[in-house]
Amino acid sequence: MDLATLAGLFVTSFLAATILPMSSEAVLAGVALTTAQDRLLLWTVATVANTLGSVLNWSLGRWGAIYRDRAWFPVKPETYDKAAARFRRYGTWSLLFSWLPIVGDPLTMVAGALGVRFLPFVLLVAFGKGARYAVVLALF
Repeated sequence: MDLATLAGLFVTSFLAATILPMSSEAVLAGVALTTAQDRLLLWTVATVANTLGSVLNWSLGRWGAIYRDRAWFPVKPETYDKAAARFRRYGTWSLLFSWLPIVGDPLTMVAGALGVRFLPFVLLVAFGKGARYAVVLALF
């Protein structure tokens, strides 16, 4: 077990769930193809880290949404408003799609701002992200 590789996957997967433009799928596929790491372990590390990144977004939404109109707020007001409208339209189950590029990160932040309870949030987000990583590993 190469701890440096797992740590790199963890950090990348965590940061990819925040507003930083990163591709954890590419890193996961690269690690799966170039190392002898156990794929279940890779899936677990990527899923847990990416879910924790979304928990950070939820927390920012929960306690930081009052600042969303400030210039330094990490999500543009129009992106936030679109995510909020989408979330209100599709509801809590839309969190299954929090892994999607562009809309997924604001969606998790809006979930916090709109008061989605923590446990349903984590379960839905982890399921969606875990399914995505399972597909990536199955393809590579």
